[in-house]
Amino acid sequence: MVPRHSPVAHSAYLDLLNSLRDEAVAGIRGTPTRVERKGRVYWYDTYRVGSDVKKAYIGEDSAELRARMRQIEALREDRESRRRNRSRMIRLLRAEGFLGVDAATGGLLNAMASAGVFRLGGTVVGTQAFRLYEGELGVRFAFDQTAQTLDVDIASFERLSIALGDAVSEPLEKVFQDFAFEAAPSLEHSKTWRWKQTRSETYVEFLTPSFSADEDLRPLPALGVHAQSLHYLNYLIAEPIFAAVTYRDGVLVRIPRPERFAIHKLIVADRRLEGSDSLKAVKDRLQAEFIVNVLVADRPDDLRDALDDALSRGRRWRERIVASVGRIPSLRKTLAPYL
Repeated sequence: MVPRHSPVAHSAYLDLLNSLRDEAVAGIRGTPTRVERKGRVYWYDTYRVGSDVKKAYIGEDSAELRARMRQIEALREDRESRRRNRSRMIRLLRAEGFLGVDAATGGLLNAMASAGVFRLGGTVVGTQAFRLYEGELGVRFAFDQTAQTLDVDIASFERLSIALGDAVSEPLEKVFQDFAFEAAPSLEHSKTWRWKQTRSETYVEFLTPSFSADEDLRPLPALGVHAQSLHYLNYLIAEPIFAAVTYRDGVLVRIPRPERFAIHKLIVADRRLEGSDSLKAVKDRLQAEFIVNVLVADRPDDLRDALDDALSRGRRWRERIVASVGRIPSLRKTLAPYL
Protein backbone atom coordinates (compact mmCIF):
# COMPACT_ATOMS: atom_id res chain seq x y z
CA MET A 1 0.00 0.00 0.00
CA VAL A 2 1.28 3.44 -0.94
CA PRO A 3 1.07 5.81 2.07
CA ARG A 4 -1.26 8.73 1.37
CA HIS A 5 -1.83 12.22 2.65
CA SER A 6 -5.29 12.99 3.93
CA PRO A 7 -7.94 14.40 1.55
CA VAL A 8 -7.71 17.65 3.54
CA ALA A 9 -3.98 17.92 2.88
CA HIS A 10 -4.29 17.11 -0.82
CA SER A 11 -7.10 19.65 -1.19
CA ALA A 12 -4.99 22.30 0.56
CA TYR A 13 -2.10 21.60 -1.80
CA LEU A 14 -4.31 21.98 -4.88
CA ASP A 15 -5.73 25.24 -3.48
CA LEU A 16 -2.18 26.49 -2.91
CA LEU A 17 -1.19 25.59 -6.46
CA ASN A 18 -4.26 27.30 -7.95
CA SER A 19 -3.59 30.43 -5.91
CA LEU A 20 0.02 30.58 -7.13
CA ARG A 21 -1.13 30.25 -10.74
CA ASP A 22 -3.64 33.05 -10.14
CA GLU A 23 -0.86 35.17 -8.67
CA ALA A 24 1.29 34.68 -11.77
CA VAL A 25 -1.47 36.24 -13.87
CA ALA A 26 -2.23 38.94 -11.28
CA GLY A 27 1.37 40.10 -11.69
CA ILE A 28 0.91 40.97 -15.37
CA ARG A 29 1.83 44.66 -15.70
CA GLY A 30 0.22 45.60 -19.01
CA THR A 31 -1.89 43.98 -21.71
CA PRO A 32 -1.66 40.28 -22.62
CA THR A 33 -0.64 39.99 -26.28
CA ARG A 34 -1.03 36.90 -28.45
CA VAL A 35 1.97 35.85 -30.57
CA GLU A 36 1.99 32.93 -33.02
CA ARG A 37 5.20 31.17 -34.06
CA LYS A 38 5.38 28.11 -36.28
CA GLY A 39 1.81 27.12 -35.52
CA ARG A 40 2.09 27.55 -31.73
CA VAL A 41 0.58 30.37 -29.72
CA TYR A 42 2.34 32.22 -26.89
CA TRP A 43 1.26 35.10 -24.66
CA TYR A 44 3.34 38.14 -23.71
CA ASP A 45 2.80 40.92 -21.19
CA THR A 46 3.10 44.14 -23.23
CA TYR A 47 3.70 47.31 -21.23
CA ARG A 48 5.43 50.69 -21.45
CA VAL A 49 8.48 51.90 -19.57
CA GLY A 50 8.75 55.55 -20.46
CA SER A 51 8.65 55.72 -24.25
CA ASP A 52 9.77 52.09 -24.68
CA VAL A 53 7.40 49.16 -25.22
CA LYS A 54 8.47 46.05 -23.32
CA LYS A 55 7.34 42.46 -23.72
CA ALA A 56 7.65 39.78 -21.04
CA TYR A 57 6.80 36.15 -21.72
CA ILE A 58 3.73 34.86 -19.88
CA GLY A 59 3.33 31.33 -21.18
CA GLU A 60 2.16 29.05 -23.95
CA ASP A 61 -1.49 29.28 -24.88
CA SER A 62 -3.93 27.05 -23.01
CA ALA A 63 -7.60 27.17 -22.02
CA GLU A 64 -6.58 27.54 -18.37
CA LEU A 65 -4.29 30.48 -19.06
CA ARG A 66 -6.91 32.24 -21.18
CA ALA A 67 -9.52 31.76 -18.46
CA ARG A 68 -7.24 33.31 -15.86
CA MET A 69 -6.38 36.26 -18.09
CA ARG A 70 -10.08 36.97 -18.57
CA GLN A 71 -10.25 37.48 -14.79
CA ILE A 72 -7.11 39.58 -14.56
CA GLU A 73 -8.78 42.64 -13.01
CA ALA A 74 -10.38 40.55 -10.27
CA LEU A 75 -7.11 38.72 -9.63
CA ARG A 76 -5.24 41.99 -9.21
CA GLU A 77 -7.48 42.85 -6.27
CA ASP A 78 -6.88 41.61 -2.72
CA ARG A 79 -3.51 40.02 -3.50
CA GLU A 80 -2.33 40.47 0.09
CA SER A 81 -5.29 38.49 1.42
CA ARG A 82 -4.53 35.66 -1.00
CA ARG A 83 -0.88 35.72 0.01
CA ARG A 84 -1.81 35.32 3.69
CA ASN A 85 -4.17 32.50 2.78
CA ARG A 86 -1.34 30.68 0.98
CA SER A 87 0.83 30.97 4.08
CA ARG A 88 -2.03 29.49 6.10
CA MET A 89 -2.35 26.55 3.69
CA ILE A 90 1.38 25.88 3.94
CA ARG A 91 1.13 25.79 7.74
CA LEU A 92 -1.72 23.30 7.36
CA LEU A 93 0.35 21.12 5.02
CA ARG A 94 3.26 21.08 7.46
CA ALA A 95 0.87 20.09 10.26
CA GLU A 96 -0.37 17.27 8.03
CA GLY A 97 3.17 15.94 7.65
CA PHE A 98 4.28 17.31 4.28
CA LEU A 99 8.06 17.00 3.90
CA GLY A 100 8.23 19.98 1.54
CA VAL A 101 11.73 21.31 0.96
CA ASP A 102 14.44 22.53 3.30
CA ALA A 103 14.78 26.29 3.80
CA ALA A 104 17.98 26.55 1.75
CA THR A 105 16.47 24.81 -1.28
CA GLY A 106 13.21 26.72 -0.89
CA GLY A 107 15.07 30.04 -0.80
CA LEU A 108 17.09 29.14 -3.90
CA LEU A 109 14.02 28.04 -5.87
CA ASN A 110 12.21 31.20 -4.79
CA ALA A 111 15.10 33.37 -6.02
CA MET A 112 15.18 31.57 -9.37
CA ALA A 113 11.40 31.89 -9.71
CA SER A 114 11.61 35.62 -8.97
CA ALA A 115 14.25 36.00 -11.69
CA GLY A 116 11.92 34.25 -14.15
CA VAL A 117 13.63 30.86 -14.57
CA PHE A 118 10.44 28.79 -14.50
CA ARG A 119 8.37 31.34 -16.41
CA LEU A 120 10.99 31.16 -19.17
CA GLY A 121 10.90 27.41 -19.66
CA GLY A 122 12.96 26.07 -16.75
CA THR A 123 11.80 22.72 -15.34
CA VAL A 124 12.99 21.22 -12.05
CA VAL A 125 14.22 17.66 -12.61
CA GLY A 126 16.01 15.05 -10.49
CA THR A 127 15.36 14.40 -6.82
CA GLN A 128 13.98 17.88 -6.16
CA ALA A 129 11.25 17.15 -8.73
CA PHE A 130 10.62 13.76 -7.12
CA ARG A 131 10.02 15.47 -3.78
CA LEU A 132 7.39 17.71 -5.36
CA TYR A 133 5.26 14.74 -6.45
CA GLU A 134 4.26 14.54 -2.81
CA GLY A 135 1.67 17.23 -3.50
CA GLU A 136 0.82 16.34 -7.10
CA LEU A 137 0.11 12.68 -6.26
CA GLY A 138 -1.03 13.15 -2.66
CA VAL A 139 1.47 10.59 -1.34
CA ARG A 140 3.67 10.44 1.74
CA PHE A 141 7.41 9.96 1.37
CA ALA A 142 9.67 8.33 3.89
CA PHE A 143 12.58 10.58 4.82
CA ASP A 144 15.16 8.26 3.24
CA GLN A 145 13.36 8.43 -0.12
CA THR A 146 14.15 12.12 -0.55
CA ALA A 147 17.33 12.71 1.46
CA GLN A 148 19.93 11.59 -1.09
CA THR A 149 20.86 14.99 -2.49
CA LEU A 150 20.37 18.70 -2.10
CA ASP A 151 21.41 19.35 -5.71
CA VAL A 152 19.06 21.38 -7.89
CA ASP A 153 18.84 20.40 -11.57
CA ILE A 154 17.03 22.68 -14.05
CA ALA A 155 16.27 21.57 -17.61
CA SER A 156 15.01 23.59 -20.56
CA PHE A 157 14.71 23.30 -24.34
CA GLU A 158 17.40 25.25 -26.18
CA ARG A 159 15.05 26.08 -29.09
CA LEU A 160 12.38 27.45 -26.76
CA SER A 161 14.97 29.50 -24.87
CA ILE A 162 16.11 31.08 -28.14
CA ALA A 163 12.60 31.65 -29.50
CA LEU A 164 11.12 33.38 -26.45
CA GLY A 165 12.88 36.69 -26.99
CA ASP A 166 12.90 37.33 -23.23
CA ALA A 167 15.44 36.88 -20.45
CA VAL A 168 15.72 36.56 -16.68
CA SER A 169 15.31 39.80 -14.78
CA GLU A 170 18.60 39.33 -12.93
CA PRO A 171 21.71 37.42 -14.10
CA LEU A 172 21.67 33.98 -12.51
CA GLU A 173 25.34 34.33 -11.63
CA LYS A 174 24.31 37.16 -9.29
CA VAL A 175 21.41 35.12 -7.91
CA PHE A 176 23.74 32.23 -7.12
CA GLN A 177 26.36 34.48 -5.54
CA ASP A 178 23.76 35.55 -2.99
CA PHE A 179 23.53 31.88 -1.94
CA ALA A 180 27.32 31.39 -1.86
CA PHE A 181 27.54 29.50 -5.17
CA GLU A 182 30.52 29.79 -7.48
CA ALA A 183 30.84 28.73 -11.10
CA ALA A 184 32.27 25.21 -11.30
CA PRO A 185 35.16 24.59 -13.70
CA SER A 186 34.16 23.51 -17.20
CA LEU A 187 36.13 21.99 -20.06
CA GLU A 188 34.88 24.95 -22.10
CA HIS A 189 35.91 27.86 -19.88
CA SER A 190 33.52 30.39 -21.40
CA LYS A 191 30.47 28.14 -20.99
CA THR A 192 29.23 27.84 -17.42
CA TRP A 193 26.50 25.27 -16.81
CA ARG A 194 26.95 24.32 -13.13
CA TRP A 195 27.57 26.12 -9.86
CA LYS A 196 28.87 24.72 -6.55
CA GLN A 197 28.02 26.09 -3.14
CA THR A 198 31.21 27.07 -1.32
CA ARG A 199 30.01 25.88 2.09
CA SER A 200 28.63 22.50 0.99
CA GLU A 201 28.69 19.91 -1.79
CA THR A 202 25.44 21.24 -3.28
CA TYR A 203 25.34 21.93 -7.02
CA VAL A 204 22.96 23.77 -9.32
CA GLU A 205 23.14 22.32 -12.82
CA PHE A 206 21.44 23.27 -16.10
CA LEU A 207 20.51 20.61 -18.64
CA THR A 208 19.00 20.57 -22.12
CA PRO A 209 17.99 17.79 -24.53
CA SER A 210 20.52 16.56 -27.06
CA PHE A 211 19.19 16.05 -30.58
CA SER A 212 22.51 14.89 -32.04
CA ALA A 213 25.06 12.16 -31.41
CA ASP A 214 27.00 14.41 -29.04
CA GLU A 215 26.17 15.44 -25.49
CA ASP A 216 27.84 18.83 -25.51
CA LEU A 217 27.21 22.24 -23.93
CA ARG A 218 24.40 24.29 -25.46
CA PRO A 219 23.21 27.88 -24.80
CA LEU A 220 19.99 28.77 -22.99
CA PRO A 221 19.73 32.49 -23.90
CA ALA A 222 16.56 33.15 -21.90
CA LEU A 223 18.33 32.02 -18.73
CA GLY A 224 21.73 33.46 -19.61
CA VAL A 225 23.58 30.18 -19.00
CA HIS A 226 24.84 27.17 -20.88
CA ALA A 227 23.49 23.67 -20.29
CA GLN A 228 24.77 20.13 -20.55
CA SER A 229 22.87 18.39 -23.33
CA LEU A 230 21.66 14.86 -22.64
CA HIS A 231 19.94 12.17 -24.67
CA TYR A 232 16.41 11.14 -23.60
CA LEU A 233 15.86 14.46 -21.79
CA ASN A 234 13.46 15.73 -24.46
CA TYR A 235 11.06 12.96 -23.44
CA LEU A 236 11.27 13.91 -19.77
CA ILE A 237 10.52 17.62 -20.02
CA ALA A 238 7.86 17.57 -22.74
CA GLU A 239 4.56 19.00 -21.44
CA PRO A 240 5.73 19.85 -17.90
CA ILE A 241 3.22 20.60 -15.15
CA PHE A 242 3.09 23.26 -12.45
CA ALA A 243 4.00 22.46 -8.86
CA ALA A 244 3.89 24.40 -5.60
CA VAL A 245 6.93 24.58 -3.32
CA THR A 246 5.86 24.93 0.31
CA TYR A 247 8.27 27.74 1.17
CA ARG A 248 7.09 31.04 2.72
CA ASP A 249 3.81 31.79 0.91
CA GLY A 250 4.58 29.32 -1.87
CA VAL A 251 6.77 29.20 -4.98
CA LEU A 252 5.44 28.24 -8.42
CA VAL A 253 7.76 25.97 -10.42
CA ARG A 254 7.47 23.44 -13.21
CA ILE A 255 8.26 19.72 -12.96
CA PRO A 256 8.00 16.82 -15.44
CA ARG A 257 4.78 14.85 -15.67
CA PRO A 258 5.08 12.02 -13.10
CA GLU A 259 4.56 9.26 -15.67
CA ARG A 260 7.37 10.65 -17.84
CA PHE A 261 9.59 11.05 -14.78
CA ALA A 262 9.13 7.38 -13.85
CA ILE A 263 9.82 6.04 -17.36
CA HIS A 264 12.81 8.36 -17.78
CA LYS A 265 14.24 7.09 -14.48
CA LEU A 266 14.07 3.53 -15.83
CA ILE A 267 16.03 4.61 -18.91
CA VAL A 268 18.61 6.61 -16.94
CA ALA A 269 19.10 3.78 -14.43
CA ASP A 270 20.20 1.49 -17.25
CA ARG A 271 22.58 4.14 -18.63
CA ARG A 272 24.20 4.52 -15.20
CA LEU A 273 25.00 0.86 -14.58
CA GLU A 274 28.65 1.38 -15.39
CA GLY A 275 31.00 4.10 -14.22
CA SER A 276 31.00 6.62 -11.40
CA ASP A 277 27.21 7.06 -11.43
CA SER A 278 26.40 3.39 -10.79
CA LEU A 279 25.17 4.08 -7.24
CA LYS A 280 22.72 6.63 -8.61
CA ALA A 281 21.09 3.85 -10.65
CA VAL A 282 19.78 2.34 -7.41
CA LYS A 283 18.13 5.65 -6.48
CA ASP A 284 16.71 5.96 -9.99
CA ARG A 285 15.08 2.54 -9.80
CA LEU A 286 13.64 3.21 -6.33
CA GLN A 287 12.07 6.48 -7.46
CA ALA A 288 10.69 4.89 -10.63
CA GLU A 289 9.26 1.97 -8.64
CA PHE A 290 7.50 4.26 -6.16
CA ILE A 291 5.88 6.47 -8.80
CA VAL A 292 4.88 3.56 -11.05
CA ASN A 293 3.10 1.89 -8.14
CA VAL A 294 1.15 5.11 -7.49
CA LEU A 295 0.27 5.59 -11.16
CA VAL A 296 -0.86 2.00 -11.68
CA ALA A 297 -3.44 2.58 -8.95
CA ASP A 298 -4.40 6.19 -9.69
CA ARG A 299 -3.52 7.06 -13.32
CA PRO A 300 -3.06 3.85 -15.32
CA ASP A 301 -3.98 5.47 -18.65
CA ASP A 302 -1.37 8.20 -18.16
CA LEU A 303 1.26 5.57 -17.42
CA ARG A 304 0.28 3.47 -20.44
CA ASP A 305 0.37 6.47 -22.79
CA ALA A 306 3.78 7.58 -21.52
CA LEU A 307 5.21 4.08 -21.81
CA ASP A 308 3.79 3.59 -25.30
CA ASP A 309 5.38 6.90 -26.31
CA ALA A 310 8.80 5.86 -24.98
CA LEU A 311 8.66 2.37 -26.50
CA SER A 312 7.74 3.81 -29.89
CA ARG A 313 10.98 5.82 -30.05
CA GLY A 314 13.21 2.93 -31.02
CA ARG A 315 14.87 -0.34 -30.13
CA ARG A 316 17.40 1.21 -27.71
CA TRP A 317 14.64 2.89 -25.70
CA ARG A 318 12.80 -0.43 -25.32
CA GLU A 319 15.98 -2.29 -24.36
CA ARG A 320 16.82 0.18 -21.59
CA ILE A 321 13.29 0.18 -20.14
CA VAL A 322 12.96 -3.61 -20.23
CA ALA A 323 16.42 -4.04 -18.69
CA SER A 324 15.60 -1.76 -15.74
CA VAL A 325 12.19 -3.34 -15.18
CA GLY A 326 13.94 -6.71 -15.08
CA ARG A 327 16.05 -5.47 -12.16
CA ILE A 328 13.00 -4.40 -10.10
CA PRO A 329 11.13 -7.54 -8.98
CA SER A 330 7.99 -5.69 -7.95
CA LEU A 331 7.68 -4.04 -11.37
CA ARG A 332 8.13 -7.14 -13.53
CA LYS A 333 4.54 -8.26 -12.92
CA THR A 334 3.14 -4.74 -12.55
CA LEU A 335 4.37 -3.53 -15.93
CA ALA A 336 4.01 -6.81 -17.81
CA PRO A 337 0.64 -5.76 -19.31
CA TYR A 338 2.21 -2.51 -20.56
CA LEU A 339 5.33 -3.95 -22.21
